[in-house]
Amino acid sequence: MSSRMASKSRRGSKSVLALFGPTASGKTAVAGLLRERLGAEVISADSAALYDGLPVITAAPDYPARLVGVVPLGDDVSVGEYQRLAHAAIDESDVPLVVGGTGLYFRAALSGLVLPPPAAPGRRVFWQDEYDRLGPEAAHAALAEHDAAAAVRVHANDRKRVVRALELADAGHSLAPEHDRLWTEDTRLPTTIIALDLAVEELDRRIDARTRSMAEAGAVEEARAAWAQPLSDTARKVLGLEQFATLPEDEAIAAVAQATRRLARYQRKWLRKMPGVVKLDGTRPAAEVADEIIALGRERQHLSGH
Repeated sequence: MSSRMASKSRRGSKSVLALFGPTASGKTAVAGLLRERLGAEVISADSAALYDGLPVITAAPDYPARLVGVVPLGDDVSVGEYQRLAHAAIDESDVPLVVGGTGLYFRAALSGLVLPPPAAPGRRVFWQDEYDRLGPEAAHAALAEHDAAAAVRVHANDRKRVVRALELADAGHSLAPEHDRLWTEDTRLPTTIIALDLAVEELDRRIDARTRSMAEAGAVEEARAAWAQPLSDTARKVLGLEQFATLPEDEAIAAVAQATRRLARYQRKWLRKMPGVVKLDGTRPAAEVADEIIALGRERQHLSGH
C-alpha cells in the first residue's frame, strides 16, 4: 500500500476531538488531562502560539503540543499555511485533539475547505503600492472589475482586505468563494466540537490574574529579546509582544489585560458563530470538564477505543 493510500485509510477511520474557548477559559488544563487520559495528541489552533521564543506571552502549554513554537519570528504565516500544517498534524495523530482560541484557525483546522495559498513573492507589496497609488475608491473599483463578489464584502477603506482580495483575484482565487464551507458543520473528518463558556466577568478576572502571572514569569525579558530581532508583520501582532517590550511593566500589564479582554469578547462572538458546538461550563474544575468530554465522546463514538 502506498503512503498516500495508507494516509487516506487512516483518515477514513479517524475522528477528531476539538476544544474551543476564549483566552483564559481553561482550555490548556482540560486539554492536558484529555491528553493523559485518552492518549491524545494536542494540536494547537492559536495564531500566536505558532511562533518560537514566546512561551510566556503566548501561554504555551507545559506539555508537548503540535504547532507550538514552530515558526521563526521573522516569518509571516497565513491561515492557508496554518491549515496545511494542521491537516498534516491531524493525519499523523492517532487521537487528534485540536485546541485553540483563534476562531479562524480553529475552523481552518477542522474544515475540508481548501484555503488559497499565500501570495506569490512580491505580489502583496505590489498590490499595497497600487492601493496607495490609486487611493481607496479607485483600488476598490479595480477590485470590483476583477472580483465583484469580493468587492461587495470589502469596504474601500479597509486597505488590508482590499489588498488581499486583489492579490487573490490576481492568482485566480476569490475572497468570496461561491461555496464557503468554513463556517458550516461540514468538517474534513468526523468531529466532536466542545467549547468552554464562561461569563464575561469571570473571564475578565482570570485575564487580569493571568496577565500579572505572565509578568512575574518573565514576559518583559522575553518580549524585549524578541523585539530586538527582525520580526514579520504577523509576529509583530502577537498580543503582548509590543506592550511588554516597549512599555513600563505596570503600563504593559494594564494594556495587555485590556487588549486580552477585548480579544475574549471577539472569541465569544466566534463561539456563537460556530455550528454544531457542545458548550460546557468552564467555571467547573478541569477534571470534571475532562470527564464530561470523555463521556460525550464515547457516547457519540467519535473517539477511538482509548
